[in-house]
Amino acid sequence: MKVLQIIKIVGGTVFIGLGVVMIVTNPGKHAYEKYAAKTLTGYLKQEVCSQSSGVLGSFLSEHCKTLVDIGKSNIHKVISNKTVRQNYLLFSIYETELLLPPPISNYEFETIGIFRKFYTYQADKF
Repeated sequence: MKVLQIIKIVGGTVFIGLGVVMIVTNPGKHAYEKYAAKTLTGYLKQEVCSQSSGVLGSFLSEHCKTLVDIGKSNIHKVISNKTVRQNYLLFSIYETELLLPPPISNYEFETIGIFRKFYTYQADKF
């Protein structure tokens, strides 16, 4: 009987400790904005710049990476304005709409923030 009580106490302590660590390491919106600006500019360079087509598209594909680098500070502002954070105390979910001028598609990104790290689990074109 004592062994079962010890297991319950140790298990409960570990469970509570993990919860406290998750609360303390839940990253904030500012940290997400830095992550998103870096990640989304990389995504734009790899995915969006390579998908341009047509006369305007060929011009964009040639100069797309340069345009993304030039607009990096504006991308940070867009991310700040177009991100919704759902804070669940143990972790946060971030939804960002990236509205781009035609002929480039718009994107929506969903990211989870947990243990001071971010994981983008969905990137949809709309």
